[in-house]
Amino acid sequence: MENNQDNSKIIRNKYVPTSEFYSQIIDSLQDYSIFTLDKEFIINSWSSGSTRIFGYETDEVIGKSFDVIFTEEDLKNDIPKKEIETALKEGRATDNRWHIAKDKSLFYAYGLVFPLIGLDGDLLGYVKILRDLTDRKQSEDAIKNYVKELEELNTHKESVMAILSHDLRSPLSAIIGTAKYLKDNFHKMKPEAVQQMLDLLYKSSLDELDMLDYLVEWARIKYASDVFSPTKINLIEYIDKVFETLNETASINTINLHHEIETDTTVFADGKMLISIVQNIVSNAIKHTETGGEIKISAKSKDDKIIVRVKDTGIGMSKEIMEKLFTPQMKTLSETRKKDKGAGIGLLLVKGFLEKNGGEIWVESIEGEGSSFYFTLPIEKPLYKIGSSDEIMFDESP
Repeated sequence: MENNQDNSKIIRNKYVPTSEFYSQIIDSLQDYSIFTLDKEFIINSWSSGSTRIFGYETDEVIGKSFDVIFTEEDLKNDIPKKEIETALKEGRATDNRWHIAKDKSLFYAYGLVFPLIGLDGDLLGYVKILRDLTDRKQSEDAIKNYVKELEELNTHKESVMAILSHDLRSPLSAIIGTAKYLKDNFHKMKPEAVQQMLDLLYKSSLDELDMLDYLVEWARIKYASDVFSPTKINLIEYIDKVFETLNETASINTINLHHEIETDTTVFADGKMLISIVQNIVSNAIKHTETGGEIKISAKSKDDKIIVRVKDTGIGMSKEIMEKLFTPQMKTLSETRKKDKGAGIGLLLVKGFLEKNGGEIWVESIEGEGSSFYFTLPIEKPLYKIGSSDEIMFDESP
């Protein structure tokens, strides 16, 4: 009997892995962050893979809350608590999300958390495993963005061809026809008639140049990325520049231009594009605001973006117009050109500039009461750009 017990002890000591053995295995998994939490969600063990991925040394992170690895947005949404609740309810919780490292950089990871149960069935804490999938995420996003850009390129090509054929070619034909009539009949025309035709030629040529300028700017943002130079800039300085440019036009109709923006409000954007964005939106507001009206610009921060609002007391617009406002078709462009000298192209330009700067645009309006254009811009240089939220499975090969 003694021999059997001795043999069992020898076998156990020789072949059954010790806790040190498991620790060595965990530390050898450099592509994974593996750490444990106590029942109060405090980190109480930390693998070398965790140090590589998060940047925290063991003695820097032991005793810290589970919250330390989550972004501010996830903390606001109680994501750590929800993960633990799911793990307790279902035995495990999985997700893929952005996490924050010691140096405040963000990385995309698939995570797994599950309860750690003792031999007697008591809850000891939790185990969290993470795998950094940032490279794969960025590659997937790059492919999806490339496909999207190809689709947009085709749409833009069709729009440009429509503009060239209907909004540039037709007026140019009229200009040529008027010039030919003058050339052939100048000697027998009355001076008043000649002056009228020359005035018409001059006005039509300016309108044509305005439309061409819009197209050139649109093409610049869509296809000439080398001119894109975003920096951190003061928002008020650029709004004041636009007001200086448009103040005379607004004053003619006694339209009041003003802003309510704090002096330290900054955005991360290309300065020339920001000027164009604000100028186009305010110009359109002036055109649609009656005498004695008001155009007010305000801004507020939300998460990592600034939301700018350009509110006018103008004529407003219908739901049908709003739905087509930022994707104008050939007919819409032709109509807006006649009324507003290229407003349709101008809004395409604004939308393109904002997308390039990581922002977006939308509008709210009530007919007869005015419109509010909203656009967003990042406050700081973006650390990452979120793409698809499709789940990336933990066990897929890299």
